[in-house]
Amino acid sequence: MSAERESVIGGGAVGTACALDLAVDAHVHTGFSAGRDAVGVVVSAADQIGLRALTFADQAGPETTWLPAYADAVRRARHRTEMTLRVAVEVEVVRADGWLALPPDLAPLDALSVAVSALPAGGELLSPREVRSRLDTGLLVPGQVAELLVAATIKGLERASRYAPAQLARPLVLLTQVGIDDSVITPDLVTDLAAACRITGSLVEVSESWRSPSPRVVEMLLDAAVTVVPASDARYAAEVGRWHYLRRV
Repeated sequence: MSAERESVIGGGAVGTACALDLAVDAHVHTGFSAGRDAVGVVVSAADQIGLRALTFADQAGPETTWLPAYADAVRRARHRTEMTLRVAVEVEVVRADGWLALPPDLAPLDALSVAVSALPAGGELLSPREVRSRLDTGLLVPGQVAELLVAATIKGLERASRYAPAQLARPLVLLTQVGIDDSVITPDLVTDLAAACRITGSLVEVSESWRSPSPRVVEMLLDAAVTVVPASDARYAAEVGRWHYLRRV
């Protein structure tokens, strides 16, 4: 995975580098939602370690009311740094057809980061614990979980891309959470996911915090001409752009 590629953030080139441009962090949190620090503190920490681009992707949903203040904070921070700063939110896929738990106002956003933290199956949304229970009782099998997960992910990216540039958060991590080895992600499933990413122009995050996706899946996505980006998923400023898993990948 040493071939040179052009890393893209939100449609704008941020430089030509190796497959994973570690001067970019495509998913960080702040005190507006899942994080602990203010936007300015996160930006300062990223500046100190020499990052060139940063995407804020706090968790949001239908009840979210803080988006205008959040976007304003990021935009004010742009005046104090040479980094590229993007305003995004992390949203959940909640139905098999890709329906997203979107905030009411998407206007302030530069991107949507799509997560699948529960499995849409048979009209239900199953938590990791419920998926594990059904695996244990034989109501689900690992291959079926993988197929449902990839299908919901594809539908979620397709829907998100109608509203804003999309990126995929912590891809396929649900498998790890329910104890399924990612060998169930077959080349055919990766081909389907990669095709959806190319068609929708979606980026795929490689998550430091969640160790996802696996190096095997990252390599297959790169071979399929999908743009992958480092994502710390940092909840504290000190974690922004700090790569351990990503360096191994």
